[in-house]
Parts: sequence; structure tokens; C-alpha cells
Amino acid sequence: MAGPLGKDLLGLAPLTAEQIRLVLDTAVPFREISERQIKKVPTLRGMTIVNLFFEASTRTRISFEFAEKRLSADTVNVAVAGSSVSKGETLVDTARNLEAMKIDMVVIRHPASGAAQFLAERIESNVINAGDGTNEHPTQGLLDMLTLRDRFGDLAGKRICIVGDVLHSRVARSNIWGLTKLGAEVAVCGPRSLLPNAIGEMGVTVFNRIEEAIEWADALNVLRLQLERMEAGYIPSLREYNRVFGVTRARLDRAPRDICILHPGPMNRGVEIDSDVADGPHAVILAQVTNGLAIRMAVLYLLAGGKPELAEAAKKGAA
Repeated sequence: MAGPLGKDLLGLAPLTAEQIRLVLDTAVPFREISERQIKKVPTLRGMTIVNLFFEASTRTRISFEFAEKRLSADTVNVAVAGSSVSKGETLVDTARNLEAMKIDMVVIRHPASGAAQFLAERIESNVINAGDGTNEHPTQGLLDMLTLRDRFGDLAGKRICIVGDVLHSRVARSNIWGLTKLGAEVAVCGPRSLLPNAIGEMGVTVFNRIEEAIEWADALNVLRLQLERMEAGYIPSLREYNRVFGVTRARLDRAPRDICILHPGPMNRGVEIDSDVADGPHAVILAQVTNGLAIRMAVLYLLAGGKPELAEAAKKGAA
């Protein structure tokens, strides 16, 4: 089944600006479902969605599961550690066995870049990429853009700087692709050891000092240091990283304007971001979580063939 986004959502690089705006606009009425006493609509009743997570995840997995259940889909969570995958079954074998059970969609997170596309090319069910290696994390990019749009309105001309471990970040890549398509100016800032060699080819500005980034930006998207993906040598120490690149209250107090602070989570408090910033008035981190649920509901709805103009009716339970 293919909707306005096509059969799958594998990344933001293949999407047009119009498709990205479509997801953002569709998410707005779905956001209101979570504010109702009965947080459920029958929009995807009868559909079966499998959440196939090959990497540990809390926020993304729970967000997708909530989104699926609030649209009345039947959901199955596959814990890879307890599945046949741990016994040597291949990704394709797993997918084909699931599809033989007549499922409709697969949400996949996998440590290998390209795994979502590999799967999508081999099964007829819709595939949603919930993060593949260091490639993309499209729903996180979309929820970040919705959060920024809530704050600024039109994103054209807004200056967004992505700070931290860009090298290992699929979130950074999805944000760069999406934001530039909507006309935002995008920059990155971090130690050279944590920036990809060809990052300039993605059309972004590179800052070597966090103070320069803060002076330039309207918003900072602060990335987690992905210590589990690092070998020794990327940074001298966590304390040194915080001293040189940490987003601190003292640094933000010297900014020429109020800066919107985002973080995809989970946070290393006191390393890439200080607690008084994360919990401060300019942080929109909890709004990102709320928007993440709405974005994932919108993506599920659109991939299932839902018409954008009927999203409002779906919200009211009429679709």
C-alpha cells in the first residue's frame, strides 16, 4: 500500500519539501488526540504493525507503540535478543516470516546503515525507518522540524546549529536534509574528530567554537555524545568536552538573542548540555516528545493511504 509519501519512509533525503510539509501539517490535528479524555481513534483499525528493533530504544519504540495504539492498529513488538535473530536468522528471513503472517507495516531500527532500505526492497509491507546506523532517523528529524516550526513559524531563513557528535548521528543527517529543504540555514559545531570529513558538501556551515555557533544561531539542536559507538581517541575526556563544547547557561547568557534549545535524548547532563539549560525556559525538549507522537501518527496514517485533508476527520474519529 502506498500513500502520499510512497510505500516507505526511509529518510528525509528522498522527500520533497512538499512531502515534508505534508507530514508536519498532518501531525497538527493528530497532536490534539493526546489531549482528549479518550486518546484513541479507529483510523488504522484492522492493520497489524510490527516494531522490529535490533538496537536498544526507549523513547522511539514507546512513541511508535503509542502512535499505533492511538490509531487502533494491532501492534507486535519483536525483542531481537529473545528472537530467532539471536540464533543467526537473517534480516530477510525475519521479514519474510513476519510478512507470511499478513502484517501491514514494519517499523525497524537497526545498527547497520541501509538496513531499512534493504528490507523495504524485499517485502511488500510498508517500512518505516526508526534509525539505521549512522544514516537517518526521519521521524526524529520531522519532530524536530515541527517543534521548530511551532516556535518560529516559517523555517525559511532561520539559523539552526547542530552541536556535538555529528559523526555518529543519524539525527543530524535527517535534520540537515529536512531543514535545508524547508529553506533554513544549517550549521554544525563540534570537535573535528566528531564531524564527518565531507560535512561541508551537505551545504552546512561549520563552526569550530561553540561561542561562534551561539552567536550565529536561532536554535541549537544539541546531540548526545554516542559513547557506545566511540573507540578511544575521539575526545580527551567528558569533562574536557563540556569545558570546550558544552551548552551552558553562562554561554547562553552571552548570546545576542534568546536561543531555542532542542535535544533528541537521552541526555548526558553535565556533558553536552547542563541541567539548568535542559530544564530552562528556552528548552523545548518535552515538546519534542509530544510532537514525536503526533509525527509518528501522521506518518503511519499517510503511509496507510490516508488523505491529508481527512486528517481532521480522523482526529474526530470519523475516518
